[in-house]
Amino acid sequence: MFVKVRVLFKQITAFLLVESKRNGYDEYAGLLDEAKKQDTEPLVEVFPMDACTKPSAALRFEHVSKTIHTKGEAVRVLHDICGEVPHGSILTVIGPSGSGKSTLLSLCNLLLTPDEGRIFVDGKEIRHWATPSLRRHVGMVFQTPTMLPGTVYDNIVIGAKISGKTVERPEEYLEKVGLPGEILHRDAQELSGGQKQRVALVRTLVTQPSILLLDEVTSALDPTSAREVETCICEWNRERGTTVVWITHQLEQARRVGDITWVLVQGQIIEQGETTSLFENPATETTRLFLSGELSGGEGR
Repeated sequence: MFVKVRVLFKQITAFLLVESKRNGYDEYAGLLDEAKKQDTEPLVEVFPMDACTKPSAALRFEHVSKTIHTKGEAVRVLHDICGEVPHGSILTVIGPSGSGKSTLLSLCNLLLTPDEGRIFVDGKEIRHWATPSLRRHVGMVFQTPTMLPGTVYDNIVIGAKISGKTVERPEEYLEKVGLPGEILHRDAQELSGGQKQRVALVRTLVTQPSILLLDEVTSALDPTSAREVETCICEWNRERGTTVVWITHQLEQARRVGDITWVLVQGQIIEQGETTSLFENPATETTRLFLSGELSGGEGR
């Protein structure tokens, strides 16, 4: 017996259809066709009855590979990525430059799609998510932020409005990341690089995503400001249970904030485990070389 769940854009309508295995997949296909007629991209997954519980992993990668074509050449950026990110955890991803870390993040909210393998977001294969719904569920902050036209206030509230949220005290969010509330009415284009990074972070936080993807979000900050951002994100994680995937080149930062850590080298996870244990007792020679600064980068992104 199977439970079938059809999820419609902006509205969740769950219903159960009990049927035999013989005609189950015919009915499954029918649901897809019906949803397409309604101009709605369905999010459908078929589970055994006993599997319809909250998945243990917020993100799961099953043999994921990705090749990017650049300058007339095909570059295998990620190869056979396997791993899970538990709900409510902070995963730090470290590795030499060019190891595919940013590409890994881009796969998690369909900025890119895998060539091989499968990615699951909260138990649902990512290709079954409607892209707008996925990007409300999985927020991403880029290393190089883009400010929208208008003030800092405009930049913050627009993200919340798109997600159907309201922001009552935006200045409090700014203060959490070490910015004064007075900059709310400044032109966002006039901010420094570090200020833009933090405003972009606030813009994503106010949408209250279930999963937060961070790509070098403190790279333009001084140590004090970086610590303030770390504190903000760790508190957000503890208070709201938000799952965080954090790419960083700052090894001490990864060690401070991470619950678990993946070491990505030349597009492959060469070690993953509990953060403190991995840093203190690396299981592979490659990890040891990287942590000691003796490993060079690769060709990925």
